[in-house]
Amino acid sequence: MPPVPHLTTALSGPILELEKRILEAMPTIEHWFRGKWQSHTVPFYCSVDLRNSGFKLAPVDTNLFPGGFNNLNQEFLPLCVQAMMAAVEKICPDAHSILLVPENHTRNTFYFQNIAVLQGIMRHAGMNVRVGSLLPDITSATTIHLPGGNSLILEPIRRKNNRLSVENFDPCAVLLNNDLSGGIPEILKDLEQIVIPPLHAGWSTRRKSQHFFAYDSVAQEFAELIKIDPWLINPYFSSCGKIDFHEKKGEDCVAAAVDEILKELKEKYKQYGVHEKPFVIVKADSGTYGMGIMTVKDSEEVYKLNRKQRNKMAIVKEGLSVSHVLVQEGVYTFESINQAVAEPVVYMIDRYVVGGFYRVHTGRGMDENLNAPGMHFVPLAFDSSCVLPDHEALPDAAPNRFYAYGVVARLALLAAALELDRSSPRSS
Repeated sequence: MPPVPHLTTALSGPILELEKRILEAMPTIEHWFRGKWQSHTVPFYCSVDLRNSGFKLAPVDTNLFPGGFNNLNQEFLPLCVQAMMAAVEKICPDAHSILLVPENHTRNTFYFQNIAVLQGIMRHAGMNVRVGSLLPDITSATTIHLPGGNSLILEPIRRKNNRLSVENFDPCAVLLNNDLSGGIPEILKDLEQIVIPPLHAGWSTRRKSQHFFAYDSVAQEFAELIKIDPWLINPYFSSCGKIDFHEKKGEDCVAAAVDEILKELKEKYKQYGVHEKPFVIVKADSGTYGMGIMTVKDSEEVYKLNRKQRNKMAIVKEGLSVSHVLVQEGVYTFESINQAVAEPVVYMIDRYVVGGFYRVHTGRGMDENLNAPGMHFVPLAFDSSCVLPDHEALPDAAPNRFYAYGVVARLALLAAALELDRSSPRSS
């Protein structure tokens, strides 16, 4: 199976020297990745938000509990199934039954469509899959009706000794599509079954700053491998703790980090002849769903937040307070679909890129977070020929551009592997 499918993209902009370098180095890159996967445990599945500014291509977020399988193009499903077979064989070679545990916080139909697609992928890979809910009000098998006539059955999870089950079903492994933002439930602790991703991958313990610290080392090594400036694939970042936006605590740390990153960016923009105004993103150091995020172009803005802005920054998913923030270089996105700002999201199962989609927002600018209410998704579509990047075409031809996206997404996947190795209870 090729590591990256051959896709069309929304962007056909200027030829990027970065993409040219990545394309020319393809054999070297693939050999390097193969070596890395021999010495690191690849996450079970992962999605990466990328931003392509025309002069830089970098990951800005990495999700280890991806919730958008329903947004993938249907033509990607064979790739998903093949990759799922590889992923399951590593974890549970004799696996035939898996309990899938979804999020608690949402009854969103689109999210349940994601669960249904994920369940379908695993069934096509030869697994028996049942969906077990942690919600206390799910006391018996409950059918969720989905658009298109499909349905999903949620069942109450039972624990006996150190095993989870649903009625008449004793699974080999437990697959979480629940990112544990609200903490690790007692029912999931100390199980004898394999839990994937591991509990320490959840947002109750994980930090974005730890991920980008790992990514920093990956990007440096990769940049040396193909002889590029690591900044072209790596956003500057810093982190601050002891934050309380309501009480205005920790603002000096945030403002100082913003100043430092803006100073570094001005030098880089000058070096590369970039005429845009540099900006910084301040976001909660854990959590997802685009909550607790703001765009900053001057450190003084940190001190001038109004009450509404402070409330927005202080609380994230499941009502959790923000006490740590990631201060990250803002990467422009110059991609658009029908005049709306877009960013690619790349999906991986095991070490394989299995597809992706564009997150599109008609109400946001190219320097803003697009993961916000009002966004919609446009699946990436296969090109007519679908095997490998086209070495005869220009570097910004659709399949070649997506090859570059797949490479940078896999760098983030490798960083996640390093991050989980370092944070594993076994390594402490």
